Amino acid sequence: MRWDGVSDGRWRTAGSALVRVIVVWAVSTLTMLVLAGILPDFQLQSDNGDSITRIAFTAAWGAGAFGLLSALVWPALVRALLIVPALVLGMLVFFLNGSLLLVALRLTPDGRGAANPETAVVVAAVMSAVASATSTALAVRDDNAYRRRLSRLADRRRRRTGTGRGVDTGRGGPPGTVFIQLDGVGHDVLAQAAADGLMPTVAHWLGDGASHRLTPWRTDWSSQTGASQLGILHGSNFDIPAFRWYEKETGDVMVSSRPASALELQRRAIVRTHDGGLLTLDGASRGNLFSGGADQLALVLSMAARRGKGRRSRAGYFAYFSDPANAVRTALSFVAEVVREIVQSTRARLRKDTPRIKRGGLYPFIRAFATVVERDVVVAAVIGDMFAGRTAVYADLVAYDEVAHHSGPHSRDAEKVLARLDRSLALIVKVAEHTPRSYRIVLLSDHGQSPGETFAGVYGLTLKELVRAGCGLPVPSRAQRTKSASEARDAVRIALHRPVEESGVEHAGPPSDPIVLASGNLGLISFPDIDGRAAREQLDRRHPALLRTLANHPGIGFLLVRSERHGSVVLGRGGAEIPVAELRDGEGPLAPFGPGAAAAVRRTDTFPHVADVMVNSMYDPDTGCVHAFEEQIGSHGGLGGRQSLPFLLWPRSMSDPVPFHASAEPDAELVGAEQVHEVLRRWLRECSGPQVPLTSHGADDAGEADGTVQASG
Repeated sequence: MRWDGVSDGRWRTAGSALVRVIVVWAVSTLTMLVLAGILPDFQLQSDNGDSITRIAFTAAWGAGAFGLLSALVWPALVRALLIVPALVLGMLVFFLNGSLLLVALRLTPDGRGAANPETAVVVAAVMSAVASATSTALAVRDDNAYRRRLSRLADRRRRRTGTGRGVDTGRGGPPGTVFIQLDGVGHDVLAQAAADGLMPTVAHWLGDGASHRLTPWRTDWSSQTGASQLGILHGSNFDIPAFRWYEKETGDVMVSSRPASALELQRRAIVRTHDGGLLTLDGASRGNLFSGGADQLALVLSMAARRGKGRRSRAGYFAYFSDPANAVRTALSFVAEVVREIVQSTRARLRKDTPRIKRGGLYPFIRAFATVVERDVVVAAVIGDMFAGRTAVYADLVAYDEVAHHSGPHSRDAEKVLARLDRSLALIVKVAEHTPRSYRIVLLSDHGQSPGETFAGVYGLTLKELVRAGCGLPVPSRAQRTKSASEARDAVRIALHRPVEESGVEHAGPPSDPIVLASGNLGLISFPDIDGRAAREQLDRRHPALLRTLANHPGIGFLLVRSERHGSVVLGRGGAEIPVAELRDGEGPLAPFGPGAAAAVRRTDTFPHVADVMVNSMYDPDTGCVHAFEEQIGSHGGLGGRQSLPFLLWPRSMSDPVPFHASAEPDAELVGAEQVHEVLRRWLRECSGPQVPLTSHGADDAGEADGTVQASG
């Protein structure tokens, strides 16, 4: 028989795989023996005692049965439980893994293995974690075997999914691009974290002989994920005035994080641009609000509102949790994060840190989901996409944003999250060395965050209560006894004791309850019984104290409202009133808000669904603080401070983004998510040719996916 190099390589590969299986089995057997000696309720021998050889044989049998059940039964269990909410699934991981161990122990000879259910959960968790660590260490040490396994995996996935056809995915072919969005991380926060050593991967990119470049970009007035990510992925965020807003023609409150709303916003963007999105050509969307036109989806909110095979937003969980080792590792980290949050919030309360908000109830679990489960699933999906050689991947990691809202954007809690995110980036960079095609890694964010005590914390009443007072509607008694500053008390008194109305003023009707919505430090006030956009004159007739109360409140920076006589106007303290067409940066009520504020307000004023009254909180340029109308001490959504300055970090091999928009101006900057979309699209064209526009039929079904891409490594 003639042995050529290919056959020899296959035998070596098979031999290496067999050795790894034997080593993992041996380590699992040893782990089971150690646990049997430590845990009193876990035994591997009969009641009369057994020889060491017999006990070792029982442990080996049990470890082998547990490993086999984990490989064969676990994926089916996870797929069956996809209907379970994600938080519940995370807690069920321990129970399911423990149940598999109990079954494995029953399969041991003569029933010598036994454990109570609580002990079985512990033993199964430890064994899965040890087996995963051992297997990963062996695979990474054998680089040649690792590369061959990834290559075969990529080939199988391309044949199964039909992705990557006609694209040279060899290391010498056109590179793919991975866009990682660090949700809520401002430009200054990233730069400082790199300088302080919190993010060594980013620091390496920006250090001596820097391989990457970093620049800020400026958001629209609505500095939040819904507006920014829709603009980045779909090229249009027109008519997105805030994170949530009221639409009079339907009576619906649109919320960017609600699946039905996200799907509708995505549909509107596709209709406006006549294009499916940034990721229409062999793309993958992971952990995002919108699909970007990608075929491969995992945890994409807009697809959660759809029905049918492959349209479930949770389908990506199967790809990750089908590996029991992944499930156990993430579940353990989930529990650790819950404990960490409880300890950190207790410490902050004992130290009497300010500003501070309540962090009890379900928040520790929500934080753990965002910082552990979502991160692990999304990173694993991105790694799977890179193994499969996909052309473009866009993923959102929300961990920092969630923690910064409750702990503050510059807190130690948030800094620790940044350090863990950097480790995820380092893993992606390491994996890129083994993928079947080279990858360019681009980091960006959708907005920053601005610190500050909440509006209610400073002034003793919420924006909604202040609006109701200004409308002469009932307010809680505590609002009438507010302990806030004298200016605020005076504003409330004026509203509660409405001034005598001039004779001859005609009322348009009885007062109506306004709808007051908050998006960080941006407030939106709508009057449902007024058709179309209410005019200042209408509001003054109905509620003479309202606009005066709001404009003169020390916690409010400015208002935007339509005027029948002057067009839309911006109102500020002391009777300031400037037509929108005459707004200038650095002047009037917008003076503290810096460059770009006037243009942002003018653009929002053109939106069909702009609220009757748009309210932006005050901003202190000296401290960088705003007052959120929500319970957040790190906030974003309006104008004021670093919330409007996210970042873009890209490899030097890619063209500079700014000259694309204003090559004649040396100080030009990227303004708006739509411009960022054009830059990212240009970068994809530079390496892969033009993106293929979506047909009218394709636009209707944009983002359809099989949802079962599994991560490896």
